[in-house]
Amino acid sequence: MWIICDETIVGGMTALAPTRNEPDLSFLLDRTSHVLRTQMAAALADIGLTARMHCVLVHALEAERTQAQLAELGDMDKTTMVVTVDALEKAGLAERKPSSTDRRARIISVTPAGAKLAARSAEIVDGVHRDALGSLPKAERESLLRALNHLVDGHLATAVEAAPARRARQ
Repeated sequence: MWIICDETIVGGMTALAPTRNEPDLSFLLDRTSHVLRTQMAAALADIGLTARMHCVLVHALEAERTQAQLAELGDMDKTTMVVTVDALEKAGLAERKPSSTDRRARIISVTPAGAKLAARSAEIVDGVHRDALGSLPKAERESLLRALNHLVDGHLATAVEAAPARRARQ
């Protein structure tokens, strides 16, 4: 449903809201992403992990990676990464070790218990994704994935750095 214009009262005068000519892609992507993240969080909570913990474990198992490299892969800031690794260490799922290539850097090494839990969490994540995509007819699912991959590899491949919006003084 498209609303072409909406009358509102602004400063005692009637104003027309701007005409929306394009679908609200930001809302659609944000909303689906938000709901998918909440489903993922609930599913992973059943085994005592967060999505960030899952991300660190899986990427640390793929190759020897530093905390900084894992933070970048998981789109985490430094503080969030430290808190996440602290939680993994406390649970006995990972540990910090010196890097074999850079003695100043610390890598995240996954323990056998962490590797076992990472395998389980990967199954859970795959299931959440499968359920979401499975709610679409096959042709739409394939089209959606092609389109999203095209955006990720093309027009939306690089984020634009912008200054945070400042709130007006009150």
